[in-house]
Amino acid sequence: MTKPDAGGTPATLALVRAGIRFIAHQYAHDAGQSGAAGGYGLEAADKLALDPDQVFKTLLADADGTLVVAVVPVSGTLDLKALAAAVGAKKAAMADPTIAERKTGYVLGGISPIGQKTTLRTVLDETAELYDTVFVSGGRRGFDIEISPADLIAVTGATIAAIARTR
Repeated sequence: MTKPDAGGTPATLALVRAGIRFIAHQYAHDAGQSGAAGGYGLEAADKLALDPDQVFKTLLADADGTLVVAVVPVSGTLDLKALAAAVGAKKAAMADPTIAERKTGYVLGGISPIGQKTTLRTVLDETAELYDTVFVSGGRRGFDIEISPADLIAVTGATIAAIARTR
């Protein structure tokens, strides 16, 4: 099990407390590379030389007035209709970024599905189960965690559903 240093994030601390194995991956975040065209997740895939299908981004959505967390591959986009169906809502829309930061305790581009300030319902795209490990934000820009999908599901209480669309 990888243990964080004294500057650990809520995500790594939650994993250590739960006894869940993970590998921390740091990279030099480049604000210019993660702009609107590429995104933070694609920057992580590029900098860590990973398949973008194996790197997942954490998004917050408002599903009929309730915040939910969606975790999808950075190679695709979130299907809001599929997310709404997965959580039994009529419709879903992306959450306000300020609310996402306040509820999770993380900054945009560093929102981890693990160790969030407020426990929210989480849905993980079914493609995560195609891999032995997946990569998610470790709680800050330039820091990803490699974890098994089963452990990610266990620590977040996520459900699995087809919520991603390929670009």
